[in-house]
Amino acid sequence: MAHEQVLADTEFFANAPADMLSTIAQASKVRELVRGDVLFEFDSEPNSMYVVLDGRIAIAIGNRPYDHRESVIALMDAGDLFGEMGMLDHSTRSAGARALEPTTVLEIPYEIVRSQLDATPALMWNIIGMLSNRLRAMDQALADSVFLDVTGRTAKRLLSLSGGKDEFTLPVTQEELAGMVGASRERVNKAIASFIKLHWLEQSDRTYKILDRAKLEQRAN
Repeated sequence: MAHEQVLADTEFFANAPADMLSTIAQASKVRELVRGDVLFEFDSEPNSMYVVLDGRIAIAIGNRPYDHRESVIALMDAGDLFGEMGMLDHSTRSAGARALEPTTVLEIPYEIVRSQLDATPALMWNIIGMLSNRLRAMDQALADSVFLDVTGRTAKRLLSLSGGKDEFTLPVTQEELAGMVGASRERVNKAIASFIKLHWLEQSDRTYKILDRAKLEQRAN
């Protein structure tokens, strides 16, 4: 797919003029990552935003220098745009980004985007809408952390990662899943074991099969 179309399909650049998309695409570059490659670190100085072309990126906040735990706050799949906040508030990265598998991203310099937004200010409404959606997602995550226990949050995360399928391969490690749930690996594994014991779920390594979606959904609410 042409990079212009990749940009047009994002919420950020939706309905942007064709010449604008072409200018931004020509100024961007493709980066190839392997699993574990760090795209940027928390608190680093930003100068680009990114669109995932293929693969998956984890957006995570660590607890360094105290230990090496982290909370995975979002997964970015093909077509997702991220890393734009530094352009908007001129601050450092609010989280880190690393590849969960072989991944290709389109790196888009802030400078070219700023110049194009100055020429097409109406696109700022796209950005407002995108940030509003992310704020709603953060509000939901906060509500989950308050009103759901670890077992409920684990059920909700597994349902989300299943992509609506009854049989799926977990796209993250157990440690990364624990970071997404916001609990220790041991507590998340205990929650999964309880689902298996109740015959709501089957597991074989990283392959899961949902046997009773209704019960799992009920536990996630």
